[in-house]
Amino acid sequence: MSSLMIKALAFAAALIVATLVVVKQMNVNLDDPINQLTLFGAVAIAVLTFGVSAKYVNQMKTDKAGGELAEENWDGIGEYKNELPGGWAYSFLGTLIWTVWYFLWGYPVNAYSQIGQYNEEVKAYQAKYEEKHANPDQATLNQMGKSVYLVQCAPCHGITGDGLSGKAHDFTARMSKEQVLDVINNGQNQLGYPMGAMPAGMASGADAEAIAEYVAGGMKGEAPAMFAACTSCHGADGKGNMGMAPNIAGYDDALIHNVLTNGKKGTIGQMPSFKTMITPVQEKALTVYLQSLQY
Repeated sequence: MSSLMIKALAFAAALIVATLVVVKQMNVNLDDPINQLTLFGAVAIAVLTFGVSAKYVNQMKTDKAGGELAEENWDGIGEYKNELPGGWAYSFLGTLIWTVWYFLWGYPVNAYSQIGQYNEEVKAYQAKYEEKHANPDQATLNQMGKSVYLVQCAPCHGITGDGLSGKAHDFTARMSKEQVLDVINNGQNQLGYPMGAMPAGMASGADAEAIAEYVAGGMKGEAPAMFAACTSCHGADGKGNMGMAPNIAGYDDALIHNVLTNGKKGTIGQMPSFKTMITPVQEKALTVYLQSLQY
């Protein structure tokens, strides 16, 4: 063994020792097969890198070019028809074999992932959260709902729920006149209610204006004549016939659940579904808080 190879292996050994010292200081769990595999890979890379480098550096000092020249040349510079060095060929083949083993048996892609671990931890925490807050009182629900709202909803709807000057839905009222007119003119089929899609053009002109003003005004006073077309689905009180259609008078459990489950297209873009992001207790708490925002 040449002195260069000895030096290279000594350097690799020093690097391995330094790696082990760092791993020990980081309190890495070496009983974990994934950590063992990673450490083994680091050692193998260090040995192969310095060993192979030393071998070929040493070989370049003594070997001379020779063999049959290829017919092609570039400005008088030709290329020998020598076979691929055995070391490189076997290293490449070994890498391929190791790759197949790693993905199919050593570390299957469906066996573990950081995202999967995170999702499992979230599920465990949510189960613990649900058990802890199984029967909260109204005050606790309102406080919990406020916390959920500030994290999940406030970036689009504003801290006070005012919709950031029309950029998103304003929770201080059920619907604005513009929103009601938009639904009347274009229909609605986003929320998955049993009644199904609301067709466009249920009213027009002055009738549509009158309905929009009545609904946006909190459905106070005498209803316009054409509002009768709305009561067959939404009910005379506008509360949605016990969850069969959207409640246009206020924020009930069914409305919040359907919006969180299905998402909704708004002025600033598509609101995503939150059905996997919050627990049933958090949904109930958020409903209580949103109800408290409505004037």
